[in-house]
Amino acid sequence: MKSLGILSSALLASAALHPNRPAHQAILNAPSGKSAMKPPGVGHFSEWSRETKKRFLIDWQASKESEWILVQGNEGGDLDSMTSALTWAYHLEHSTQNTSRPLKAIALLQTSMDALDLRPENKVALQNSKMTEGHEDLLTMDELPEDPETLSPKLKGIVLVDHASPLRKWSKAKILSIFDHHVDRGVAPHASPRVFEKTASCSSIVARQMLDELEQLPEEYHMPHELLEIILGAIAIDSGGLRDATEADVHTAERILKRSNFSGRELEDVMEDLDDELSEAKKDLVDLGVRDLLRRDWKGDLVDTPSPRTPTVSLGFASIPYSLDEQIQRTGFGELFHWFAIHAAWTAATGVDIDVCLNKYKTRDQNGEKRKIREIVLTVRDDVRIDQAQADSLFRVVYEALEKEKSLGLKPWHKAHELAAREMVWSHESDAGRKVIRPIVEDAVRQWDMAKAP
Repeated sequence: MKSLGILSSALLASAALHPNRPAHQAILNAPSGKSAMKPPGVGHFSEWSRETKKRFLIDWQASKESEWILVQGNEGGDLDSMTSALTWAYHLEHSTQNTSRPLKAIALLQTSMDALDLRPENKVALQNSKMTEGHEDLLTMDELPEDPETLSPKLKGIVLVDHASPLRKWSKAKILSIFDHHVDRGVAPHASPRVFEKTASCSSIVARQMLDELEQLPEEYHMPHELLEIILGAIAIDSGGLRDATEADVHTAERILKRSNFSGRELEDVMEDLDDELSEAKKDLVDLGVRDLLRRDWKGDLVDTPSPRTPTVSLGFASIPYSLDEQIQRTGFGELFHWFAIHAAWTAATGVDIDVCLNKYKTRDQNGEKRKIREIVLTVRDDVRIDQAQADSLFRVVYEALEKEKSLGLKPWHKAHELAAREMVWSHESDAGRKVIRPIVEDAVRQWDMAKAP
């Protein structure tokens, strides 16, 4: 059994790493002083989530990690990823609770607690689902009492939702199931269920599987309306109120609607209203500074290279819905150097070697027609795993890989001549976002060998 000293050390370390987060968030949701407590959420869904988090942390302290399944989405932490994880964790526990082999499952949101509200649509959806203020009934990455590298092999397993392969730090965990609406990378071929399907929302796939299994049970478990409604919200915002939905999205939404508190309304009206509400919230980023914009939708991982001196390189990718010029105006000095200073502080904190910021915004041409513009900001650091010579070489390799991709139509940013060493900014009008750019960068790094570099 783990000692209280170990737990205290973990909590103190967490407090040191996250000075802005209330310390009570890491102590089983049971703060020592009543003044620090927030009113718990209302309803079965919030109660279940809070109680599950408490049981997980208690079992961790008792060295019972092997009894638990962690359901995790991607580290971007959008509404779809969060909803998919919560839905499947709830289903795993409740569908097996009256069997000889009940499962313990918890949703792990692979972002920090203080980053959840950087996506205002998440905050609105959770408020609508009557979850606890401050998200204290959710388990986030900064609340894990043990590093994923050491925790992962101790678990019963993990389930990936809205995520095709685990991050390197979870590579030692057994993958039990995968649900994703992107490209199948061939990971965990024996996982079950293992569903890859092109849908607007991964929540559609997860909810469909949940309903299929629920309806086959001898007796259905209680399905809280708050969970049903957050599922509808995730499908609505990902499908544009069903305007961009697949047949699977629509059919799942219909089934969920019939069980929800919206059951007396037309599906199209409900989904349009949810999309309007959540999409409006999603745009409410006016108060976010550059650092928060960088981390609100950031994904990263380690990538292997053939270079003996540098076998792994850390990559990070941020998606930001503003031009670099507008972001610069949000810095204290309103100048280019300050944006890169803030960016450098953020990338230093995350420990990345290569960081790519993918900006997108809309403008109008001389005829008044809307144009969608994207930007790629590439930077390479030399103070984490790699020295200056390696950083120069890596920058050149990734720079050339992006330049060679003619389908992107990259053009140097209008202030590219003001950039420092190992900094580059391009603009383009292709539809290529992170799903296109990330593989180009990763492939370039995987083929990079410093020993063979010119």
